Amino acid sequence: MEEDNLIELKVLGITRSEVQPGAYALLLENADRTPDEARRIPIVVGAAEAQSIAVHLEQVMPSRPLTHDLFVSMFHAYKIELQRVTIYSFKEGVFASLMHVSNGDVELDIDARTSDAIAIALRTGAPIYTTAEVMKLTSYQWRRDGNYKSQKPVRLEDLPLEKLERRMQHYVDKEEYEKAARLQKIIAQKTNPDHGDE
Repeated sequence: MEEDNLIELKVLGITRSEVQPGAYALLLENADRTPDEARRIPIVVGAAEAQSIAVHLEQVMPSRPLTHDLFVSMFHAYKIELQRVTIYSFKEGVFASLMHVSNGDVELDIDARTSDAIAIALRTGAPIYTTAEVMKLTSYQWRRDGNYKSQKPVRLEDLPLEKLERRMQHYVDKEEYEKAARLQKIIAQKTNPDHGDE
């Protein structure tokens, strides 16, 4: 994955997720933004990861090292440098990232959860990138004048039947039955639109 073909991102902050109760949204935007326009990517993260990222962004010093602080300490102890994080994939609502690390002799790409990779990147000052494809699939256009344009469906009802079925199976496999039931209802409405709620 060539760095020249990647889009650099900056972390804007953490907010409560409007889509998933109890979760938070990590907001990223393209680093080459203009003062009046940008492309932004929201990533849903758990409470622990959100806290770890927020602690660093707000420059709060915890009484004991958090897990991501521990990783950074180990990197320093073994002279490992995190050179960059790349968000390289978005499938079925899940982002995938690589941490590109080097000890001077060996370079490795380590698969990581995006929230963990970003929390560590913030602590080490490593740049964060994504691909044009991920940007196209997941970002929306932010404008200072308040006009927004998303490049992806924002409602589940707008997704193709095949994607809905795959996502439902994903939730069943993870035993998240409430989410699966919601998707099942949407699928039933799409396949039999004349059938009203009973």
